[in-house]
Amino acid sequence: MLLSADWMRLLLCICLIEIAILAAFFLRGRSHSLPAYLGWGALIILLPLIGPFLVVLIHPGSSRT
Repeated sequence: MLLSADWMRLLLCICLIEIAILAAFFLRGRSHSLPAYLGWGALIILLPLIGPFLVVLIHPGSSRT
């Protein structure tokens, strides 16, 4: 086997962390109140597979630019 289950699990965790970081940087570029930031941040953390994608697709708040 090319990759063991442990390596695959490690790579999956690394990818999930990277996706969450990218979603957090996207969220940083939007203007929100503190409770809104906390709510969307909780979505990113609590739903690690679809949360970051939802944050980017929904476009919460208005753009700062």
